Amino acid sequence: MQLERDVLRLSAVDQAALVRAGEISARELVEASLAAIERQNPLLNAFVALCPERALAEAGAVKPGDPRPLCGVPVGIKDLLSATEGLPTTEGSAAFGDWVADHDGAHVRRLREAGAIVVGKTNTPEMGLRPVTENARYGITRNPWGTGLSPGGSSGGSAAAVASGMVALADASDLGGSIRIPASCCGLVGLKPSLGRVSIGPDLGDIGAGTPADCVLTRTVLDTAVALDAVAGHEPGERHHAPAPATSFADAAREAPGRLRVRLCMEAPFGAPVDDEPAAAAAEAARALESLGHAVVEHVPAWEDDSFRSSWSTFTTGACQHLIRVIERLHGRPLDPELLEPATRAWFIDAPPVALVDYLEAAERLWAFGRRIQAGWASDEVLLTPTLTRLPAPAGGMRSQAGVTDDAGRFSALVRIWNVTGQPAVSLPFAETGAGVPVGVQLVGAHGCDDVLLSVAAQLEAAAGWKPAARVAAPAAA
Repeated sequence: MQLERDVLRLSAVDQAALVRAGEISARELVEASLAAIERQNPLLNAFVALCPERALAEAGAVKPGDPRPLCGVPVGIKDLLSATEGLPTTEGSAAFGDWVADHDGAHVRRLREAGAIVVGKTNTPEMGLRPVTENARYGITRNPWGTGLSPGGSSGGSAAAVASGMVALADASDLGGSIRIPASCCGLVGLKPSLGRVSIGPDLGDIGAGTPADCVLTRTVLDTAVALDAVAGHEPGERHHAPAPATSFADAAREAPGRLRVRLCMEAPFGAPVDDEPAAAAAEAARALESLGHAVVEHVPAWEDDSFRSSWSTFTTGACQHLIRVIERLHGRPLDPELLEPATRAWFIDAPPVALVDYLEAAERLWAFGRRIQAGWASDEVLLTPTLTRLPAPAGGMRSQAGVTDDAGRFSALVRIWNVTGQPAVSLPFAETGAGVPVGVQLVGAHGCDDVLLSVAAQLEAAAGWKPAARVAAPAAA
């Protein structure tokens, strides 16, 4: 038990270093991870499928001296779209049947090539449609910081797994904040990389016109940077491509970024109110960045747009109606609409399909919005905001909701914009409330400048002195 707790408190980079040095075997590390899952998962419900035998067999093949950056590190893969050889992918639903792929998606394959060992799949709301993680098939995922709270969504299973120390790194994806929302709720680092940075192939084409992004959730900026080095890269036929950085992302995270222009924005677009705790965290982060020598000024981006919310609603509805077709193709069977959750069925099946011209018009308005936001945005310019406008929601509080609801819109007010613009955005744990609830701040960089963003995030992480350790959750009143 003590070995398990000690090694699982470490970052993914430090775990790999121990394996490489022969101080712990990869098998011992995976055994510790599986033991932590067995002990904590009944309470947190982070994992929905496991492959212990395969994971232990793969771990047995990892030897001391392994040069791979994630050698022997146990990881979880989100149960949404990501093809994972030999493991079921269910999309958090009973309506599509289980898809057991005979291959890995590109980013999963690259994680494994970097030495990571997949131990299982993590929970997600049905089709990833909510900013909380709860579904009819697997139930509610809970936050290790307080089990009466949601870990956020839609990558909440991955967030709970990392925050609790079951694994140090887990796969995540983000269409409208689904990496950064759970990162803020669970005290983690969550990067949505630049458009075209990480491949969504080979099973997905241009789904959502490039707005979704795959990356990871971790407890340190360096872990995120090392993982991004592993998963980044262009695959044949990709329609979007981000330029390669001058140096590795890991090296960027280890180096100071130089003096940056930091634009502090304490407001949220479209009139969404911002709670006191997220606003205070952003203000404190601005003071820390100023003390590090950066030029900090208050600035509100040109994001007020009367058409944005209706355009986003039309675009995401059309994209998700298309997603149903994609999932049916991947799973090799039509969905059973009777097994969809009522809110999902009402949104996608019972409602009229979005007309093609309406979808394209909505997309055009969103891309025009993105061009306006990015006009004049220099490579040495970073925007600082609260990650979320509010603290984590109660667990189970949004189970019946789907669609672009007021609650979902408020959760994603400060994060979904950057999926539209394609810019990199990272949520960094920076504070916690008096009740012990984590609060994140968001840094946004110019498109393609993921290295600059990781460099300043690592600098702020070191200066802030708040590095959340793995939390072993204990039952708490809801």
